[in-house]
Amino acid sequence: MLFGKNKCCDRQMGYGMTMMDNCCTPQCPIVEPAINKCVEREFCHEVQHVCPIHTHVINKHIYNHTYTPEYSCSEENQVINNDPGSCCQFANNGWM
Repeated sequence: MLFGKNKCCDRQMGYGMTMMDNCCTPQCPIVEPAINKCVEREFCHEVQHVCPIHTHVINKHIYNHTYTPEYSCSEENQVINNDPGSCCQFANNGWM
């Protein structure tokens, strides 16, 4: 195919566009190259955790033993009779 200045040509000028005598006439919609966009989204989720905590109480009862002396006293009365005899013993000896 020859391309002349005075002739129309079907030379492609991009996506879906033809060139005719140095003027462009769209025959189909022009599809441009895709532009990719990256969108980052964050989703926050609340996750509930149950942490059981048990408290065990030990009550210790400590008995400290002390020893305190309690003094007591007792008394005993003993009677000792030093009796050398009686008056009778003198009577028998002739005093009377």
